[in-house]
Amino acid sequence: MEDYEKQSSANILMEWGKKYQSQFILSIFFAVIGVAGGIVPYFCAAQMVGGLLEGNDDFHFYDIWCGAALAGYLVKIIFSCTSTSISHKATYRSLKDLRIRLIKKLTRLPMGTILDTPSGQYKTVIVERVEGMEPTLAHLIPEMTANVLIPIFIFIYLLILDWRMAFISIITLIVGMSVMMYGMRGYAKRYEGAVLAGRKMVNAIIEYINGIEVIKTFNQSAGSYKKYADAVSYNGNYYIDWMRDNQKTMCAYQAILPANLLTVLPAGLYFWATGSIAFHELLTIIILALGIIGPIMAAFTFTDDIAVLGANVAEINDILNAVELNRSETDAVLDGSDIQLNDVSFTYGTGNEQALDHVSLRIPAGTMTALVGPSGSGKSTLAKLIAGFWDVTEGVIHIGDVEMKQIPVSQLNCQIAYVSQDTYLFNRSIRENIRMGNLHASDKEVEEVAKRAGCDEFIRKLEHGYDTLVGTAGGSLSGGERQRITIARAMLKNAPIVILDEATAAMDPENEAEIQRALSSLTKGKTLIIIAHRLSTIVDADQIVVVNHGRIEAAGRQDELLLQCPLYQEMWNAHMDVKDQA
Repeated sequence: MEDYEKQSSANILMEWGKKYQSQFILSIFFAVIGVAGGIVPYFCAAQMVGGLLEGNDDFHFYDIWCGAALAGYLVKIIFSCTSTSISHKATYRSLKDLRIRLIKKLTRLPMGTILDTPSGQYKTVIVERVEGMEPTLAHLIPEMTANVLIPIFIFIYLLILDWRMAFISIITLIVGMSVMMYGMRGYAKRYEGAVLAGRKMVNAIIEYINGIEVIKTFNQSAGSYKKYADAVSYNGNYYIDWMRDNQKTMCAYQAILPANLLTVLPAGLYFWATGSIAFHELLTIIILALGIIGPIMAAFTFTDDIAVLGANVAEINDILNAVELNRSETDAVLDGSDIQLNDVSFTYGTGNEQALDHVSLRIPAGTMTALVGPSGSGKSTLAKLIAGFWDVTEGVIHIGDVEMKQIPVSQLNCQIAYVSQDTYLFNRSIRENIRMGNLHASDKEVEEVAKRAGCDEFIRKLEHGYDTLVGTAGGSLSGGERQRITIARAMLKNAPIVILDEATAAMDPENEAEIQRALSSLTKGKTLIIIAHRLSTIVDADQIVVVNHGRIEAAGRQDELLLQCPLYQEMWNAHMDVKDQA
């Protein structure tokens, strides 16, 4: 991976738009011609005013210069619009590629990295920060380049006419820029603070919306609303304070910069009066001096974009530079679907206690293995490591006799179907949600797997059946209904390894037993790993693994564990007591 940290923001920006570099260069070329065309009317006006003052009454003379002025104006319009069109097309293609690159990057990150980052932050970066590149790429590159080059050409021409007037014409420009630079002190730090304030506000909004049910249930609306209101107020006040601090210097800059006639007129009249400059030259200089300021003022409108560029690039690169899962890029040759963990340890982040501590386990292909243990014992961590959501801290995991690091993410995803207790459905039809397990499946195959997963009956009772939209995150369905659909989706994938991480937790015991029976037939011949909270559903497992404090305390069949493992005996008795009371 390229080391972005050693590159400047400009270099990174060029790298992002490298694919469309020729289009950006063409855009700059057209923009320069367009701005040059915009200067032509100034020069033409100087010639005509000079002609009037000299008593020239030849209308053909004025027709020529009016035509030249009109031609220059048309050149400005045509080439500026063409430049803008080209730069915008190249920009939005670049931003599209950048967003795709960011999304693909997320698929290669460990789940821990994603889960530890507020979803609002990803939304802000992928949507707003990337969109913040648009003014820079589409406008700053062609337009600012042109608006800086043209005043330079005019200044050179003024030097040829009269070097004294050339330097006098830019006195207010120098003073105005000095004032602006003074006002821009600490801008990067201020903008960084604005980014943090905005991120805090977004996260507070998302937290409030996501937790609205809990907030209402526990009558915490006032306190939670205060947290949201404080974040919004802080964000607004931050910008108000920032603008108040900059207002004086910005007003001074905007007043001083275009006032170059205050220096050009007195000095020019003095030089003309003393005979050191011809009147027609003075007139040309006065009008062209005005032409210098317009493009410079236009170029300075991009000052904010330049100032925020570094912060935007940094946030985007935080994702692009994030440490990826250590995986091969070349497909491996897998020999079956045996799973072998050798001395595996895992820690969430740095400085935390080990979630798994030197775990060794073999899961034969085509068998059903159940992971049980107290809450927080490491069952789900173990399942997620097998699913490839994280890299192990120590030890190795083999799938089909191949070390997991040698299996590309895409190939591993084809080998494993993972269903967690945290169901998620997309706001599409039920049919489309199930078909995500296999995009090539026919309607008949979707409906058949739904029947076998026990959800066909309730689906057909819905108003639009399989074409019913499930709502955001499946909100229009019950927890048990969502879970059945996710199980059907996983079954349709037909992967050789199936992991069910408390996938039936949202179901009542009767429905859970029914689903377990369906799963038994659907997963026949597959390697099945189940984390179950009801032990009665896994009594027929080929292997029950008891996990406690990140270690494997015992492993065996149901009858063996009841004789040999005190922890499993305790768990079983507690389960049966609850079942009897129910």
